[in-house]
Amino acid sequence: MKKRLKINGIIMFVVSLSIVILPSVFLRHKYPHSLDEFMELFGIAFILLGQIFRASARGYKSEHSKNGTALIQGGPYYLVRNPMYLGILLIGGGIILILFRWWVLGLFLFIFIWRYSLLILKEEKKLLMMFPEACKDYFKKVPRLMPSIPMLLRNDIIEYLPLKFPWVKKEIGSMLAVLLITLFLESWDDIHHEGIQVYLYELVFLVMVIMLFIFLVIYLHKRAKSLG
Repeated sequence: MKKRLKINGIIMFVVSLSIVILPSVFLRHKYPHSLDEFMELFGIAFILLGQIFRASARGYKSEHSKNGTALIQGGPYYLVRNPMYLGILLIGGGIILILFRWWVLGLFLFIFIWRYSLLILKEEKKLLMMFPEACKDYFKKVPRLMPSIPMLLRNDIIEYLPLKFPWVKKEIGSMLAVLLITLFLESWDDIHHEGIQVYLYELVFLVMVIMLFIFLVIYLHKRAKSLG
């Protein structure tokens, strides 16, 4: 785990330094107002959805892994085998939609695939050694990272995205940090180029998205609680 965090830290440092040195290369210019608004709203939605996936996956794993002696196949792991990595993908994509040029998405996907494909293969090899028969069946039924659309539509959301307030509480620090830093950078640019009035108008839509996120968290928590 320490090695993983060290490598991720180095990648984040190099990326952050590159952006600070060459902001005009990485950060996007303003698009037409409607497109700009569209990208910001979807970007925030992706960030929040990614955070939900990460909180659900971590919480569900902590309650059902039996200290690593059981293969987890329910909750978000029923939808994809690596829901925490899916959360990272959604969060990264959302940040890029809000702040960066389109080509940065390609760079992000390249780094993501390079970094996490190695981790996924390593983790799957370990699981196959621990649960050989169960893993083979599980790997056949559930995709690694990208969820199946028919599965999303066929099943109740609570089946693959349970959520409890204690799980969210553990992740709230990272949730707020990512969202607030991203919104601060985007807001600063809006105010600088368009003035405070335009920004306040856009803020209404951003608040609506965040309120929908809060309602979704409450809904998922109540459904998970009712199911025990």
